[in-house]
Amino acid sequence: MAMKVKAIEKKLKFTKDENDPGVWRYVMQPELYTSLSQKKVIKEAALRSGVSQGVMQACWDAAGEVIKAWATEGHSVALPGLGTMRFGLRSKAVEDVNDVKTKLIRSRRIIFTPDVDLKEELAGTAIQITCYDRNGNEVKRVTSADDGTVEDESLTGDSGNSGNTGEGGNTGDNGGGDGPIGDAE
Repeated sequence: MAMKVKAIEKKLKFTKDENDPGVWRYVMQPELYTSLSQKKVIKEAALRSGVSQGVMQACWDAAGEVIKAWATEGHSVALPGLGTMRFGLRSKAVEDVNDVKTKLIRSRRIIFTPDVDLKEELAGTAIQITCYDRNGNEVKRVTSADDGTVEDESLTGDSGNSGNTGEGGNTGDNGGGDGPIGDAE
């Protein structure tokens, strides 16, 4: 299997100035990625496991309810063969405990941490790129020869745990109550 990507030549403008001529660049985006229906997933899982679709549907629904309930209670919940997910939040950090209020919360988040096996599968998956010029004509095909590096959120600082996001260090990102109140650096 390979991930299919298309690189389409598009004019990019970096200002709103109508006199900005822009620049032509090839912009990559997924190709042939579709949303699979739950019904299709249930049917395939039932086929692979040898259980009926009705039983698989009941298990699927029950697992979804358990995951939702436990995650909203603050647990990091295992997703079989995929990794774990938990809920977190982005919030401002304050110096004084008396300033801690719910209005400091900027957004709620879903944080997914993939299993090592899933990352290895992604790293080993070829990427096929089809390039199209600005007129929609196919001009080139490329198959990946990269090292298969998979971004690791724990190394990039985007895992939702912490990261300074404000001026003067007085705001931060707290990924679910697991970091300090104050400078989130």
